[in-house]
Formats: sequence, C-alpha cells, structure tokens
Amino acid sequence: MDFANNHFFWGLGVGILLGLIGILLTILRLWEARREATRLRRHLADKLELEADATNRLKADLQNLKSQNENLRMKVASLSQIPDRKQQRDLEVYARAERYMVSQSPGFPAVWEQAKQAASGELETEEQGQSLPRRVFNALLNRSSKVDDRERQPQAEG
Repeated sequence: MDFANNHFFWGLGVGILLGLIGILLTILRLWEARREATRLRRHLADKLELEADATNRLKADLQNLKSQNENLRMKVASLSQIPDRKQQRDLEVYARAERYMVSQSPGFPAVWEQAKQAASGELETEEQGQSLPRRVFNALLNRSSKVDDRERQPQAEG
C-alpha cells in the first residue's frame, strides 16, 4: 500500500493535524482563562479587603463620633444648668422670639421699634447721669416694690 497516494490517509493526516492544532488552541485558551480567573480572584480579594478596611474605619469613626456627641450633649446639659448660662439662653430665646414677631406680626414691628427706641433713650439718660437708674432686677433679688419706693423717696427729695 502506498500511503502517499491514498486519499484516505491524506484526509486522515490533515484531520489529525487540524485536530491537534484545535486541541493546542483549546489548551492555550484554557490556560489564559485560568490565568484571567486567578487575576480576577486576586483583584476581588484585594477589593474586598480594602472595602473591609474602609468599613472598619467608618465603624470606628462612627463609634468615636457617637461618643463625642454624647460627651458634648452631657456638657451642654451641664452648662445649661449654670445660672449665668441659663440667663444667656433666655436672652437668646427672647431675641429669636423678637425676630419672629417682627417678621410675622402685622402691627407689632412699629410698636416694638418705638418701645426699643424709648428704652434706648432711657438707658442713655441713665448712663449720662441725667436720671436715676431703674431697678431692673427686683424679681431676681426678691425685693418688694415697697422697698424700692422707700429708696426712691429720699433720693427724690435730695
């Protein structure tokens, strides 16, 4: 038998050669896919590790901020108990109420401005020494108005 002239053997040889080339290409593709899968696994592991670190940092920061918030809340509560701070807070409440009333009430601003100008004028005359200072803190000092009247009478006579 002459193998070189037989078409069957030529076809078989070409088929085997093409099959080996196909197997080689498939093996190369399989190696590339495995390398790519390994690279993607490393990438995913790195990403998950970074996200876990970031999450842990955020949790630590959140816990720290919560403790700071609680400390500040307790400080504000303790400072608001000091009488001087309470008066400052009351003054701020009154100032905010005034701004609200000026902006919301139709007849209030004009009357309020007149009252403020009158009070300002009284304070200026007191500061210049042209009139006697008024007793503003009678309620705070627990003094009755009769005591104030007795104090004013000798001063008015003199």
